[in-house]
Amino acid sequence: MESLLNPWPWYVSGPLIALVMALLLYFGKTFGMSSNLRTLCAIGGAGKISNFFKFNWRDQAWNLTVVLGAIIGGYIAVQYLSNNSGTDLNPKTAAELKTMGFENPGSTLVPNEIFGLDILTTPKGVLLLVIGGLLVGFGTRYADGCTSGHAITGLSSLQKPSLIAVIGFFIGGLIMTNFILPLLF
Repeated sequence: MESLLNPWPWYVSGPLIALVMALLLYFGKTFGMSSNLRTLCAIGGAGKISNFFKFNWRDQAWNLTVVLGAIIGGYIAVQYLSNNSGTDLNPKTAAELKTMGFENPGSTLVPNEIFGLDILTTPKGVLLLVIGGLLVGFGTRYADGCTSGHAITGLSSLQKPSLIAVIGFFIGGLIMTNFILPLLF
């Protein structure tokens, strides 16, 4: 039981992801979370407003089970399969985060200074959420997919645009972490 409470090593989770990808490729399906937003918008009638949402959403409805599975799986993992030991953050990273004003870095998976409900009560927090959401939405649409879709499905099927997108994601992450985040905090 103890092995279920700790993060799984790469040699277990990696082959499981590969097995899921092989099954998806065999059945002619692709994986990605952002396509679910398009499907939900089409279900809600957004096709009346934009041609982008005019498609047979029933063909993509199976992918909504991925979202449901992520929600249910996340709940089960946090409530029943977690040892609550916190994250093992590199001491240098924790020290850098502390100098930026983060309290107790490494004690939780996501910092309250960015993901706590208190952020909704400050203009800076709301602005960060709105601008961040717009940038993520624009980037997902511009790259024709999200990080999970490109990194898992695209790279597995050896698509050059996905390789370029993943390289861009990493460069963007490095810029955000090393230059923009210190300016914001």
